[in-house]
Amino acid sequence: MSKIVAEFIGTFTLVLFGCGAAVLGGDHVGQLGIALAFGFAIIALAYGIGPVSGCHVNPAVSLAVFVAGRMSLVEMLRYWVAQFAGGVAGAAVLYCIAGGVAKGLGQNGWGPGYLGEYSLQAAFIFEVVMTAIFVIVILGATGANAAPGFAGLGIGIALAVIHIVGIQITGVSVNPARSFGPAVLVGGQALAQLWLFFVAPAIGAVLGALLYRFNVLKVG
Repeated sequence: MSKIVAEFIGTFTLVLFGCGAAVLGGDHVGQLGIALAFGFAIIALAYGIGPVSGCHVNPAVSLAVFVAGRMSLVEMLRYWVAQFAGGVAGAAVLYCIAGGVAKGLGQNGWGPGYLGEYSLQAAFIFEVVMTAIFVIVILGATGANAAPGFAGLGIGIALAVIHIVGIQITGVSVNPARSFGPAVLVGGQALAQLWLFFVAPAIGAVLGALLYRFNVLKVG
C-alpha cells in the first residue's frame, strides 16, 4: 500500500508542479523554466519517494520496468491506478487554483492552434523517440552497475532536456498520467487528442525496455 500511496503522491506532485509552472508562471519563466520545473520535480521526488516505490510516477515507466522484467504485471497495474488518479488529482488542484484565469491546465496536444502547430506525425515521432530515450536513461540509471545516489539527478536532467526540446511540439508528455489529468478536466480537443499520449509513450517505453530485456544494453 505504501508504494501505491507514494506513486499517487508523486504523480500528483509532478502534474501540479510541472503543469503549474506552465499555467501559473509560464509567461514569466518561459519554456526553460517550465522544463526545469518538470525536471526538478522528478529529482526531488526520486529522492523523496524513490526508496518507497522507485518513483515511476509515469505509466510508461512502469510499463518499461515490467517489460524489462523488473516488476510483476499485477504490481504494474496497481501503479497505473495510482498514477492516473494522481494525475487527475494534481490537475484538479491546479484547476482550483487557476480557476477561470487560466486558458488551460498545461494539456498536451498538436496541430493548428497548439503552440508550435506541429503535425500529428511530428508529435507521434517525438513522443515515441523521447519516451524510449527517457526509459533507457531510467533503466540504466537504476541498474546494478549505476553510480549509487545519482539516479534521480540523471533522470531529472533527462526529463528537463526533453522538455526544452519538445514543449513547442506537444507540450511534452512521455507520461500518459501527466496527459490524462489535464485532458479529462479541460475536455474538448485535449481529450480528443489524448489517444496519442497513451499510444506513443507506450510504444517508446516498450522499445526502450526491450533493449534491456534482451541484453542489447546489458546491466551487470
